[in-house]
Amino acid sequence: MNKLYWLTDLQLFASKKGVGSSKNGRDSNPKYLGAKLGDGQSTKAGQIIYRQRGNKIYPGLNVGQGKDHTLFAKTAGVVKYTKFMGDKTKVSVLPKEDNN
Repeated sequence: MNKLYWLTDLQLFASKKGVGSSKNGRDSNPKYLGAKLGDGQSTKAGQIIYRQRGNKIYPGLNVGQGKDHTLFAKTAGVVKYTKFMGDKTKVSVLPKEDNN
C-alpha cells in the first residue's frame, strides 16, 4: 500500500531548463555599408565612394568596382551621382580642372 502511494506522489522534473536565453543573443558585426562620399565631394584616386552588397549603384566614368561590389575612384576629381535607365543610379568621378 505504501508503495502505491509513493508512485502517485511522484513529481517529474523538466529535462531542460526552459529559459531559452542561451539560444538568443547572437548578432553579426556591423558592415558599414552605404555612401562614403556624397555628390560634389572631392576624391583622391583609390578612395572608396560606395560600399554595397550587389549593384545598388553602378560604376560610371573613372570609377572601378571591387569583387565585393565596392565602388572606388580611379582618378582624383569630384563625385557625381546620375540617374540612368529610369530608376538606376551610377556614380562617376569628374576630373578637376587645374587653374594654373
